[in-house]
Amino acid sequence: VKEKSYDVLLNINMIHIAPWDACLGLFRLAKEVISPDGIIYLYGPFKVGGSHTSESNHRFDISLRDRNSSWGVRNLEDVINIAKNCGFFDYDVHEMPVNNKSVIFKKNNRANS
Repeated sequence: VKEKSYDVLLNINMIHIAPWDACLGLFRLAKEVISPDGIIYLYGPFKVGGSHTSESNHRFDISLRDRNSSWGVRNLEDVINIAKNCGFFDYDVHEMPVNNKSVIFKKNNRANS
């Protein structure tokens, strides 16, 4: 019996309000269920190069970590590395309102195993 595959995994405002393991799990699951031409779409705040892209994101990150020490605005490069390790490559990054980003990863068939 062939398992079902999906063309898109949509994830909005989750990886910063969850432990880092949730991001890891998201990509591990996506590796198994996303079709060869499928994508992962992430939306939310990210740090770039380890730095916040705005003062408001910095304050938001402090607020998140005060509520739960395992939460926080994630470094974009860390997310990209996890994606690559799971057979996805950094496809595109778009600046969005209120200092958020849309990040689109496409499945890399060569890394599919």
